[in-house]
Amino acid sequence: MSAQRKPAPSSPDPAAGPQEPRGPRPGRLTAAAAIAGLEGLALLAGGIAMIVMGAAEGDLRSAVTGGVTLLALALLPLIAARGLLARRSWSCGPAVITQLLALPVAYSLLQADSVAIWAGILLGVAAVVGLVLLVHPATTQALGVRGPGRR
Repeated sequence: MSAQRKPAPSSPDPAAGPQEPRGPRPGRLTAAAAIAGLEGLALLAGGIAMIVMGAAEGDLRSAVTGGVTLLALALLPLIAARGLLARRSWSCGPAVITQLLALPVAYSLLQADSVAIWAGILLGVAAVVGLVLLVHPATTQALGVRGPGRR
């Protein structure tokens, strides 16, 4: 044994910026990012389809309005998915918001009399699974998300 004292590990400097996550990314986090990414891609596809079908029917003004709205809405889950994959703590909020917004959309699709019922079932299941994955302790720990009142 040496008579020298080992220096105590220094605490992270908050001014130094966010610390890089350590260890492997949990599978739950990857799955939550995949669900958010797929929802974003579905919104992109819906926006493009709305614009193309509206142009074919001659109602370009409303088609562009609806299509551009869907394209803009697609940014939220896509950015959230990218942040989740990069293990950024800010990405949990937009991902949760995306899942919460998907639930009423799924419910309205379930009220239809067509193939939209299956889309509602798939969207509802994806939203519930996404929420469960996002609030799981392994996910929140990997993202560095702290509960209320915790430092």
